Amino acid sequence: MDICPKCGLPRQTCICEEIAKSEQRITITLDKRKFGKLITVVSGVEKNSLKEISKQLKNELACGGTVKDNKIELQGDHSKKIVQAFAKIGFKEEQINLQ
Repeated sequence: MDICPKCGLPRQTCICEEIAKSEQRITITLDKRKFGKLITVVSGVEKNSLKEISKQLKNELACGGTVKDNKIELQGDHSKKIVQAFAKIGFKEEQINLQ
C-alpha cells in the first residue's frame, strides 16, 4: 500500500491536497496591457497546482491565458465570473480576494 509522506495516510484517503486548497489566499486583480487590453491576474495559488488550475480556469471561462511569475494571467475581464469558476474547481469564496 502506498502511503503519503506528508500526512501518513494511504494515498486513497490522503487529505493533503484539500488542506492545501483551504489554506490558500487567492488575489484577483485586473491589469491593463498594450492597446488597452484587459487581463485578469490570479495570484496566491500554490506553485504545484498552477498549471492545472490555469487549465481548469481557461476551460471554465472560455478564454486564453498563461502562467508567468507564479501568477495566472487570463485574457479579458473575468471579475464577474471568476469567483464561481473557483467555486466549481473546489475553492471557497472566503479564500478569494477580488480587487
